Amino acid sequence: MERVEAIIGQLVDEVGYANASELFATLSGGKRLRARLILTIAPAAPTAPLLGAIVELIHAASLLHDDVIDEAMLRRGVPSVNATHGSKVAIMLGDILYSKAFSELTSFDPSIARAIAESVTKLSVGEMMDVEMATAFNTDRDLYLKMLYLKTATLIESCAFSAAVLAGEDANAYATYGKNLGLAFQIVDDILDITADEATLGKPSLNDFSEGKVTLPYIDLYERLSDEEKARLVGSHCKVLNEDEKVWIRSKMDEFKIIERSYGYARALCDEAIEAIGDNASLRAIIETVIQRNH
Repeated sequence: MERVEAIIGQLVDEVGYANASELFATLSGGKRLRARLILTIAPAAPTAPLLGAIVELIHAASLLHDDVIDEAMLRRGVPSVNATHGSKVAIMLGDILYSKAFSELTSFDPSIARAIAESVTKLSVGEMMDVEMATAFNTDRDLYLKMLYLKTATLIESCAFSAAVLAGEDANAYATYGKNLGLAFQIVDDILDITADEATLGKPSLNDFSEGKVTLPYIDLYERLSDEEKARLVGSHCKVLNEDEKVWIRSKMDEFKIIERSYGYARALCDEAIEAIGDNASLRAIIETVIQRNH
């Protein structure tokens, strides 16, 4: 991972624009899940660190654009770029990272370059779906899961596929692992928005719902409420929630064991992921890190 971090910095510096390098240096690196996955699947591949750096640049670019779309003032507990420098700068920095990543991607096997590039197209479609779905209370579980796959899981899926190509492993089997890992990761993220405290999240709790995002726990909850309670939940959608409303939503989720159900679904995805590739201790450890994380 130290090599990946060094390459990331080198790639950004190669752009030749000091302002971009300085601004990028202020971003939190996060968990580097995608790069860790590549290095775990293809530890002996000489180009694995470069591929890890490329996908982390792509991920960073998507987050910059995400924050503009969501008008988010915080990213991992610190002011976002659009909060400190404005949306235009955040978008252009994201574009710089995307274009640099794609230019480096051309040095890889065409199957790898295509897999990563196609996943970024899907990611963008997922972002658009997410925005469109936030305009109304969505009760369609399949639509939600499709959006989740496109917005989050597809890039992780392509990382696992590409790393398997580098390692000479069954790329399709590893793609299944990556897809399920990505879905589970986002479902846990959705759960933590409800269960974690504001200090841990770095943003207000239940913020997703206030922004219009009806995630898996809310869909599960809606299906179990009375008509009157359904109307109350829908009426709270896309609004800044007061403490009484938050307490009511959490109490209803406790009543129907909604969080346990969502974790169970994420766990089932992870079990399928391991089944696809065989019991690999290192990849199982990544799964457990995703399931057990608290932020």
